[in-house]
Amino acid sequence: MLHPIISGNKFRKLKYNIQEAKRLGHATLLTFGGAFSNHILAVAGAGAEFGFKTIGVIRGEELESKIDENPTLAKAQELGMQFYFVSRTNYRDKEASFFVSHLHEKFGDFYLVPEGGTNELAIQGCEEILTDADKDYFTHIACAVGTGGTISGLINSANETQEIIGFSSLKGAFLSDVIRNFVVKTNWSINDAYHFGGYGKVNDELIRFINSFYSQTSIPLDPVYTGKMAFGVLDLIEKGYFPANSKILMIHTGGLQGIKGMNFALKNKNKELISYDEN
Repeated sequence: MLHPIISGNKFRKLKYNIQEAKRLGHATLLTFGGAFSNHILAVAGAGAEFGFKTIGVIRGEELESKIDENPTLAKAQELGMQFYFVSRTNYRDKEASFFVSHLHEKFGDFYLVPEGGTNELAIQGCEEILTDADKDYFTHIACAVGTGGTISGLINSANETQEIIGFSSLKGAFLSDVIRNFVVKTNWSINDAYHFGGYGKVNDELIRFINSFYSQTSIPLDPVYTGKMAFGVLDLIEKGYFPANSKILMIHTGGLQGIKGMNFALKNKNKELISYDEN
């Protein structure tokens, strides 16, 4: 609803980063991501929309010869993004000063946007997700968590009386430590019971849930983030986690472009595909 390419929370995360890049006089945005990254496509879209060159540092050298088979990378390239494919080992050093220096030597000047877009400016944008009416009405706010930026913005802008629950899309309890770098409130928690095996992992139960939810509500969910969050919220309701008369707001963070890539993988495994009408 915000933008056909720069969708959901990515629009929020990029808003003030784009303004800062313009203020500093940068002509190029550089960022990082994996094969089906929502963030990579959003940055490519932002570059096309606001007049920046874009560079995507992509995890996995083997993808360089498979761009045409990858709907996310193919679309990002169509929008003008230049790719730099690196090994998974080198990708782990993406935030190291020596690797960033290497990128400057290779590409010249650029404005660096972190993987997933999370930084102080991104959180500032995510603080604008909740309206005053949301803060007055809902008792609980739920969202999927990847890098922690969106939930940090929600925590900062929510009322103290609201409970914010982040549903981790990946294994590991480290996200809480990341979020504490950006927030001071304590009315939040991370639930890591619904990651379905880790980042980008799905199983038959999750796919059936996403398709059932879409059939009943006409609301599509992506399998990496919002599908896991919605599954978690409804499961907790069934288990009596929420007090009577709770009013729960689930934040849909977009990411629907990733359905194409997931369906490509599911088809190769002869699994049920995710139902989604792009139009």
